[in-house]
Amino acid sequence: MSYFYRMRKFIAYPISIIYYIFFGITLVVFHPIQWFCFNVFGYKAHKVSVDYLQLCLVRCLHLLGTRFTFTNPHVIDTNQPLIIVANHQSMYDISPIMWFMRKHHTKFISKKELGKGIPSVSYNLRHGGSVLIDRKNPRQAIPAIISFSEYIEKNNRAAVIFPEGTRSENGEPKPFQTRGLAILMKKIPSATIVPITINNSWKMLQYGKFPLGIGNHLKFTVHQPIKIATFVDKEELIRHVEHTITSNIHP
Repeated sequence: MSYFYRMRKFIAYPISIIYYIFFGITLVVFHPIQWFCFNVFGYKAHKVSVDYLQLCLVRCLHLLGTRFTFTNPHVIDTNQPLIIVANHQSMYDISPIMWFMRKHHTKFISKKELGKGIPSVSYNLRHGGSVLIDRKNPRQAIPAIISFSEYIEKNNRAAVIFPEGTRSENGEPKPFQTRGLAILMKKIPSATIVPITINNSWKMLQYGKFPLGIGNHLKFTVHQPIKIATFVDKEELIRHVEHTITSNIHP
């Protein structure tokens, strides 16, 4: 283990403490704000509160010396449903996607365990239009994804899915588990697929959850959007999306 590595990890301890303090305060403060916005003013106000929650969470990551580059050269119409497909490297993939793609009303397919116990996060997942599934129970998961798809189609929202299922701990992509994506494509036939490649997010957890990685440059690259209707062979489309995403992952 190099001297530089040891020193970097040592410095990460106090900085991580500062980060977690601000991270926790942000979640606690925005929880009642979300509740008030949702119950008094409805979806639109709640959406604004969630947007600013994501901005604050991104700003908290700056305390760790984290930089973000979100490259999106494409003009994507907001008056259509989207399926945002991305590789998954850490929990720090989520807030940047939600903030930088906020005009598309991003919603997530999340595991049911996240639906309780986490201030702000759990509330948004339960009330903001996302869906919570039990990965071990297909009888619950598949109908839930179908219902979620109908919501996305009807309201022109953006469904975000990480087809790898679980995050990559070293940045190496895992094979796509395509069943959930295939259901979304079938049930949202008018959707445009937006592939996104995420790089370096895994480095945030290179030491584990404490200390966190410091001084990382997280990169998000939005690739050419694809209308589902332009591909007759949907399996070929999934392979194309997977190749597009994974071929742009760099160590």
